[in-house]
Parts: sequence; structure tokens; C-alpha cells
Amino acid sequence: MAEEQSEARRIGEVIRQARVLQRRSQNDVAAALGYHQSKVSRLESGRGTEDVRTLREVAQVLDISPHRLGLAAATDTGPAAEPGAEDMHRRTFLAASVAALAAPPPSTSTTAHHDLIRVLLPGTSPAATGQALGIDELRDRVRAIRRMFYVCDYAELEQALPGLIADLRQAAGSGSAGSAEASGLLATAYQTSVSLLLKRADQGNAWLAAGRAMAEAERSGDPVVLAASVRVHAHVLVRDKHSAQAVNMVRHTADQLTGSYDQRSPRYLAAVGLLLLRGATAASRNGDRDTTQDFLTEAKDVARYVAFDQPDAWANFSPTNVALHEVSAAVSFGDAGIALQTARPLMRRHIPVPERRAALWVETARAYSQQGRLADGYQALRIAESCAAQDIRRPAVRELVADMAARDRRRALPELHHFSRQLGVPA
Repeated sequence: MAEEQSEARRIGEVIRQARVLQRRSQNDVAAALGYHQSKVSRLESGRGTEDVRTLREVAQVLDISPHRLGLAAATDTGPAAEPGAEDMHRRTFLAASVAALAAPPPSTSTTAHHDLIRVLLPGTSPAATGQALGIDELRDRVRAIRRMFYVCDYAELEQALPGLIADLRQAAGSGSAGSAEASGLLATAYQTSVSLLLKRADQGNAWLAAGRAMAEAERSGDPVVLAASVRVHAHVLVRDKHSAQAVNMVRHTADQLTGSYDQRSPRYLAAVGLLLLRGATAASRNGDRDTTQDFLTEAKDVARYVAFDQPDAWANFSPTNVALHEVSAAVSFGDAGIALQTARPLMRRHIPVPERRAALWVETARAYSQQGRLADGYQALRIAESCAAQDIRRPAVRELVADMAARDRRRALPELHHFSRQLGVPA
């Protein structure tokens, strides 16, 4: 324990010295990170330095070599974001698309990835099937891609999205009686694209999809679809370290939708509940405990009217999902003990959505890592892999594995290092 405390103080001092040498205030660094000033102060005093995700962000903002913070060297963990992605929210989506066109394709990209990006660009006319598809068939295909996401079949999802988006764009622009609903379905396809691109750590192109989703949601006139589009937009904001803006966006939208839950449809309740959970994630990443708790309390209120856990297009909200976000929030605040205590009942609960099951075990691994329990963290990651093999290979999880391996300086866990090499990110 004394050794861990000494290492935490050393890391805190490295952060403080880097900030002072750059003549930056704690408020300035906190703003760049999207956190409160108090979180930077805690880090410099050696508190909260167990969170490797936060340390990676600090290393980037203060230009600190990862190894000085006890982290693995930076690795190529997926498609790179476009140049200047951190400021993308200030640009128009047209400018974002130009950047996407101009940037050379990442070496790890597949044909399916390029096809997906092409259908997101304005002015392009992706090839549709050429058939006038009925709204029922389009609705079924949208449900199918949502299921692909929930079961973490990202490779098949990436192949299916471009053709579906092309057909939906044709239906939405037909001017027929079902064009408004087609716009809503198209917005959902774009929302799914956002989620997939964020899983791939491709924030730059996620902005393109988020802009498309918002535009189609407004055309549909459906408040439920609009709430879902706001949710994914807030997700991109958080990934680009603009958590405060994400909180404000969610709060503004949720205020217009909350209430009268006993009179709402399951689809409506799910959309509102998921929006509130996104607000909780944004607030926790912003270091705001009170707002995080407010969002979680509201989500629990909604969940009282949603007593199911189904891998359906609109049913990925439930009391179980609220509890999962409580675990994630505790991890974000560095409260590993609380996170594990909250996670234990969920470990014994049937969670039918593989993506959510994997998320539980990944967050559990983060909590164990914060406590220095690397062996337990490794076991949690292997359970997550058994739930969703493709999900465990996304960049954020690969970074966690590499950083855990880097902290095992005595190589007491050869299986952890082997696992890291299997994922292509040796420490």
C-alpha cells in the first residue's frame, strides 16, 4: 500500500511540474480536459491517478510521455480521428466532410469502412437497390442493424449500414406518405453509425454521422427520434472532451420530454431513459457528482415503468442499464470500491444484451485496475471477451489492457502480457 501511495504521489508531481513548466493554471488544464478544476487538483495531490483513462487524457493535454505516468506507450489502436477533431464541434458538418475527403485513409480501414464514410458525405449519391421498398421492410432492416450493434457484430454491421442508408435516403426523399417515417428510420441508421464509429475511435467521422442523424430527426418530426439523435451527439461531445456542453444539451432536451411516464409508450420511455443515462455519463466525466446523481435519479424514475431487458431497437433501457451506468459513474469518480459493490449483484443477473454484459465486465476491470488488483482485472476482461469478442478489441479496451500490462512491472501475470500481445498492443 505504501508503495502504491508513493507511486501516486510521484505521478501527481509529474503532472504538476508539466503544468507549471507550461505556465498553465489548473483551470486552464481542466477546461482542456473537460473537467472541473478540483479534479486536476486531486490528480496533482496523487488522488485519482489509478484511472488510466484520465491519465492518458492528461498526458495528451500536457504533452507528457505515457511511461512517466506509468502507462504503456501510445499504440495504433484503430482508425485515427480526422485532423483537428477536437475542435470539430465548432465547424460546420460540411467542413468536416471536406476534411474526411482530404485525409488519407487509415491503413487499418476496410472497404466496408470506406463505404460507410462515403454515404455520410454530403453531395454523394450512394447506390440504392433500385427497388421501391415498403416501409415495413425498411423498419425490419433497421431493427436488424440495431440487433447487430447490441450483439457486437461490428464487422457485419459495417457492411450492412451503407446499403441500408442508401435505401432509406431514397425512401425519405420520395415525397410519399411514409417519407417522414423513413426520415426517422434514416436518423436511427445514422445514430447507429455514430455508435459504431465511436467504438472504432473514429470521432472525426462520428461528427459527420451525428450531423446527419440530427437533420433527419428534425425532418421526421418525431420527438423520440430527436431525443436519440441528441443522445449520440452528446456522446461525441464527451469523446471530444466537451462534457459540459454535452450535459447542457441533454438537460435542455430532457426537460422537454420528462414527466407523465405512466402515459408514455415503451419506445418513448426508452428514448428518454437512454438520454438521461447519457447525461449521467457526461456529468461523471465532467467530475460533477451532483448532476450525475440527478440524471441517475431521473433515469431510475423512468425505469420504474420499464420492467424489461430486451435486445430490441428501443428496449435497451431498463433498471439493469441504470445500474450499469451507476457502476460506470463510480469508476469515473475513482470510487472503485463503490463500483465493485454496485457491480456484484449485476454479475448474477441475466443481461440479454451482449454489448451491455461486456460493458459491465469492462467497467469491473477498470475498477479492479484502480485498486491495483490486476489479476482480478484480467479475469474480468476475459469474461467480457466471452460475452462479446469484437467489443473487447475496440481501442478503449485495448488501451486499458496495455496500461494494466505496463503497471505489472515485475511481470507477475504472464497471461496478462500474452493477452495484451494477442490484442496487438504489447506494453
